[in-house]
Amino acid sequence: MQVAYALLTVEPGHEEETLAELKRIENVKETYRVYGVYDIVVRIEAENHEKLRAIISKIRHIQRIRSTTTLIVWE
Repeated sequence: MQVAYALLTVEPGHEEETLAELKRIENVKETYRVYGVYDIVVRIEAENHEKLRAIISKIRHIQRIRSTTTLIVWE
C-alpha cells in the first residue's frame, strides 16, 4: 500500500469547493483545511506507485489549485 500526503495551495475563497471535489476522488482518504503556508492537506492511499501517481495527477489538474507539494510516505 502506497500512502502520500499532498499539501495544496488554492485560490483564496475556493477552499470549501476544492475540499468537496477532492473528497469525490477515489483513494483520497482524508482532507483537512489548514492555516499557514498551505490551505489543504490530503491523505491518499493507493495499491501501487502507478495508481498513486495517477491520483496525484488528477488532483494537480483541479483548476483552483495553485500549487502542490507531495510527500510520499516511506515507512
